[in-house]
Amino acid sequence: MELIQNLRCLRLDNPSSLFSFSPSKRQFFSREFNTIPHVSFPNQQLPEPISCKISTEQDSFTINYLVHSCGLSLETAILTPQKVKFQSPERPDSVLSLLRNHGFSRTQISSLVKKRPFLLLSNPTNTLLPKLDFFLSLGMSRSHLARTLASDPTLLTRSLENQIIPSYDFLKTILRSDQKIVSAFKRTTWIFLEDHSKNLIPNLELLRKVGVPHSCISLLLTHFPEALMESHEEFSENVEEVRKMGFDPNKSTFVLAVHALCGKCNRSIWERCYEVYTRWGWTKDDILSAFRKHPHCMMLSEKKIMKGMDFFVNKMGWPSKEIVHCPVILFLSLEKRIIPRCKVIQVLWSKGLIKKDISLNTVLLPVEKRFLERFVTKFEEQAPQLLSVYEEKVDPEGV
Repeated sequence: MELIQNLRCLRLDNPSSLFSFSPSKRQFFSREFNTIPHVSFPNQQLPEPISCKISTEQDSFTINYLVHSCGLSLETAILTPQKVKFQSPERPDSVLSLLRNHGFSRTQISSLVKKRPFLLLSNPTNTLLPKLDFFLSLGMSRSHLARTLASDPTLLTRSLENQIIPSYDFLKTILRSDQKIVSAFKRTTWIFLEDHSKNLIPNLELLRKVGVPHSCISLLLTHFPEALMESHEEFSENVEEVRKMGFDPNKSTFVLAVHALCGKCNRSIWERCYEVYTRWGWTKDDILSAFRKHPHCMMLSEKKIMKGMDFFVNKMGWPSKEIVHCPVILFLSLEKRIIPRCKVIQVLWSKGLIKKDISLNTVLLPVEKRFLERFVTKFEEQAPQLLSVYEEKVDPEGV
């Protein structure tokens, strides 16, 4: 109750009107001036939320600005002056203007300020703009850059010349294209933040040592960089485990299997998938066989596996172990691909036009044009409504 009363008593004057600020373009390879913002760290401990009070006029202005201009909640804004304070809107206004001009939404700005409030005191032209322009120059869209930095604005606190560009130069030697670097960046900003000599470089050297070709290393770094950033000790254990499972280091499935086992989260998902598959009668050998064919079949959600297996086994009558030979079909859309095609197959079965033992691979993996040629156009005379069945305009039971 005391906190509520304090909040009600707090007087928030209207914030100063924002002015339009258009930072001038500059070459991002020119010298970067990383000015250290004025940050106030009081000696006393943070007060408990129940007794938060606005102690100074400077605190009041900061809170007022954070609420009205940055979209923070009052409760969050009250605690923020413990991290950053300012007395006038000029500098934070210019920062907000820069962010808005680069596609940041109000929600994204609020998220960024909440996580790194001292960025409001950065020099927008000399410190922030060169970093934004650098990543845009790699081909990243403004919307995706805004979304990524709002989620983790740590990168905006690092030096362009001493951290970001050297990281880029290193990644370019391996990935060889900006497009792949952007893909890795979208997965995790820490690919530009971590000391590469600690884990990334030793892990890359290990993969080369066991015979993994550059193309597979590039695949892993592009799409699953977090796996290569795992501690070298744990990464080495995972690589050895994958080798013992019989994976060929020369194939892409090797690095995909390494990714599936990296990290506590992935390992937990792997074990959960193992348990789900055993419910459908798969043995350990079945599961490892499917894993070797398509490693990411051990990264599916329980719901995805259960829905797919229920349809194939209970509705279509295929043996559950049929999926062992083609686990990739579990990734296909049930509504958009599997069900429409299987309705066609049911009609063809009912008319005796195809054999019952037709494989799932044959039905579900071909591109749409090939499927239509093989299972629809071919039987136009015997079953003229097949296309309507495929397009789900006609119930297969009525054909």
